[in-house]
Amino acid sequence: MDSSHVSISNNILTLTSDYTGASDYAYTSGTVYASQHFSVTSGGGLDFTASFIAPTQRGTWPAFWLTATEGWPPEIDMAEWKGDGKISFNTFNTSSVVAAHDVDYPDAGDWHTVKAELRDAGNGVHVKTTFYLDGVVQTSQVGAGYVGKGFWLIIDYQMEGSSGSPGPTSKTTYQIKGLEVVSHNT
Repeated sequence: MDSSHVSISNNILTLTSDYTGASDYAYTSGTVYASQHFSVTSGGGLDFTASFIAPTQRGTWPAFWLTATEGWPPEIDMAEWKGDGKISFNTFNTSSVVAAHDVDYPDAGDWHTVKAELRDAGNGVHVKTTFYLDGVVQTSQVGAGYVGKGFWLIIDYQMEGSSGSPGPTSKTTYQIKGLEVVSHNT
């Protein structure tokens, strides 16, 4: 990941990926990490909302996700595109206990809004996440023991790996606007 592949203009964050052709690192791309961490308190919650123009072609792997500040899991993929024309919503309880839901992603050249509502599931222990695409509920998943756990917010543009290969050999971009985090913690 390379900071020269991150830019902001007209309130739009753009992450760029360039093909280098090198055998060890075939791409340079951008990633942004939030400077603070987030957690859902007992009885509370968080909303994460942003709009995206996300590439979906083979080899592109943009993501909007939360990962643990200490250890792993927890991980919540609020939006992940893995080069197959779909958007994925995922919650990892362990590496083998994963709730995953994939849906066809509408026109990748248009802006689409993703929202993840994280709430105490009612027991002060687990977090229920409800995922929305363009205002429509897509799925709900539960993160076991996520209440009180710290999360880093990451906006990431990787290439190949889980998104397949070969990836594109020309410059590609992932754009984000309107990022909002709302706390419902008390």
